[in-house]
Amino acid sequence: MSTAMTVTTSPDDDAAGWRARARSDVANVVREFVAARSRDHLGPAPETRVLADVLRRFVEGGKYVRSAFALAGWACVATPTASAVRAAGSLELLHCFALLQDDVMDQSPLRRGRPAAHVLFAQWHHEQHLSGSAARFGESAAVLAGDLCLVWAEQMLRQSGVDGAALARALPRYDRMRSTLAVGQLRDLVNDARRQPALRDVRAVARAKSGDYTVRGPLELGAELAGASAAVIGALGRYGVVVGEAFQLRDDLLGMFGAPDRTGKPVGEDLLARKATTVMVLARERADSAQRQELAELDRLPRLERSDVDEYLAIVAATGAREQVEGLIEQRLREGMAALSTSALPVDARHRLTHLADLCGNRDQ
Repeated sequence: MSTAMTVTTSPDDDAAGWRARARSDVANVVREFVAARSRDHLGPAPETRVLADVLRRFVEGGKYVRSAFALAGWACVATPTASAVRAAGSLELLHCFALLQDDVMDQSPLRRGRPAAHVLFAQWHHEQHLSGSAARFGESAAVLAGDLCLVWAEQMLRQSGVDGAALARALPRYDRMRSTLAVGQLRDLVNDARRQPALRDVRAVARAKSGDYTVRGPLELGAELAGASAAVIGALGRYGVVVGEAFQLRDDLLGMFGAPDRTGKPVGEDLLARKATTVMVLARERADSAQRQELAELDRLPRLERSDVDEYLAIVAATGAREQVEGLIEQRLREGMAALSTSALPVDARHRLTHLADLCGNRDQ
C-alpha cells in the first residue's frame, strides 16, 4: 500500500488547499484498500465481479467530508500521519455503507448523478436473464454491498497503523457513532411514516445522522486517536453538534430546492420520496389556512407528478420556511464559531475548522 501523503498542517497553510490534499490522500488509500479487499475476499465469480465493480465506482465519488473532519480533529493535536489518513479513510467506507442502504430505504434511483447501486445490480440481474424480481435482487445486493463496506470500514481502521493503545481508547467512540447512525436512520424512517412529525423529532434525527456521524463523531475520533485532551475533545464536540446540524439543514434545502446539475438529483426529490424534513415541518407550521388545505390535498395524492412537485415547492416557498431554515443554518454556524473562539485550539486548526464549517453550511451540492 502506498504511504505517500501530502496532508500538511503548517500555520501558514491555506485551508482550502489542505482540504483538497486531504481528500486526494484519503481517496487514494480508500481506493487501494477496496481494490485489495476485492481481490482477497470476493474472488473471480461473475456475481462478485459486478459487486467489486459497483463498490469501486461507489467509493470513488463523494465529498469526503467525514474523513476531512477526522483529519482536522487529529491536526488539532499533531501532524496527520499516513496512519491517520488510513484511519480517516475508514470513515468513508462507513459512509458508503450508510449511503448504499439509505438509497434502498429511500428508493432513490440516483446517487451523485449516476444510477444508485441497487439500480445497477437490478440491471445486471436483467442482463443475466436471472429469474425473479430484478428490483428485489438489486435492493438485496445493495444491502449486502453495504454490509461489506461496514466490515471493511472497521478492518481499515484496525489495520491503519495507528498505535494499539490509541485504537483501544477510540474504539468505544467509534462504536457509539455507528450505533447512533443506525438509530438515527430508524428514527428517520419513523418520521417518514408519521408523515407530519414534530420539529423536535426531525431535528433529533438531524443531530444523530449529521451532528454525531458527519461532523462531531469524526472530529472527536480523529482527536482521540491523536491523544487530544478532554478539553479539546469537548470544544470539538460543541462545534460538531451545531455544524453537523447546519450540514443536515442545508441537505434538507438541497433535497427540496437544489439544482440537479450539481446535486445529481431532481428538484423536489425529498417531496417525491415523501420524506419528513425540517423544511416541510416548518412550512406546515407557518402555513395559513389556505396553504394548509392545499398541502393536505397534495398529501393525499398517491403519486406526485412534476406539476404537483412544482405546486408543493411554490407553497413551501410562500410560507417563508426556506428563509427560516437559512436563518437556522446561519445561527448554527455562528454557534460553531463561538465554540472555536472559546477554545485553546491552534490558530491553523481553527482556520481549517472554520473552512469546513462554511463548506457544510453553504455548499450547493
